[in-house]
Amino acid sequence: MSSRVVGVWVHTHRSEAVDAASAFIRELVAAGLQVAVDERRLPDVQARLASSNLVALSAVASTEMLVVFGGDGTILSAAEWALPREVPLLGVNLGHVGFLAELEASETARLVEQVLRRDYQVEERLTVDVQLYGKQGELKWSTFAVNEASIEKVARKHMIDVLVSVDRRPLSQWSCDGVLVCTPTGSTAYAFSAGGSVIWPDVAAIELVPLLAHALFARPMVLSPDSVVELTLDATSEDEATVVCDGRREATIEIGDRVVVTRNPVNLRLARLKEQPFTTRLVMKFELPIHSWRSV
Repeated sequence: MSSRVVGVWVHTHRSEAVDAASAFIRELVAAGLQVAVDERRLPDVQARLASSNLVALSAVASTEMLVVFGGDGTILSAAEWALPREVPLLGVNLGHVGFLAELEASETARLVEQVLRRDYQVEERLTVDVQLYGKQGELKWSTFAVNEASIEKVARKHMIDVLVSVDRRPLSQWSCDGVLVCTPTGSTAYAFSAGGSVIWPDVAAIELVPLLAHALFARPMVLSPDSVVELTLDATSEDEATVVCDGRREATIEIGDRVVVTRNPVNLRLARLKEQPFTTRLVMKFELPIHSWRSV
């Protein structure tokens, strides 16, 4: 048995993702590598490859990389496993935009060969720690975010009042639908839709984006990566709120609770098969016009 272990994470509700993952696994196994699959997805993949000796990710001591078949949401779910273990992720996009993915589904022919040769580089992305404290200062909840942490209102008819502090100094209080704190990776996701700036992924920074704030000054702000951002649900709020990280993990915020966002000492590691400048990726994913319509 090969000492090399490659992990596979797949969106099981997309048949094309399971098909692509199964074909990839079949070739790796034939080349003598061991393949480990997330326990929740193992039965679906095993059913397609009854003769393959697959193992669960929890059953292996170390994994060289984790190849993810799905969209950005699937990659973010895989990050929950990979980030604390510092295992590089390589995404194969079978979703929509797929900003985090390295390959489109039509480009997987060379994937096996490059994985076998270890022909890839690893890029590191800033992530953030998110902690929720109660009115008495007690820690109520803790997690991380690859894209963003957001405080959002629960009731549609009410706004929430959020006091924002940066580096222990009050910045502004907004009556708003919510506030985002995002990473450069997340700047092309929710924050982009909310009017935030696109930040190149190699820029170390944190972005603060108010959501529909009823205020004269409510612009997106780019902060130092080492800034401490505190978001307090003020007593003037009419309802509780929720803190959501990467659209996947959430907790209820009560009046007086405080969310603290700081830089995570552990970066997300993304495997890259080829050098592709972020400008090129941005143009391709957002289908930006690079020729004037007047020249047509």
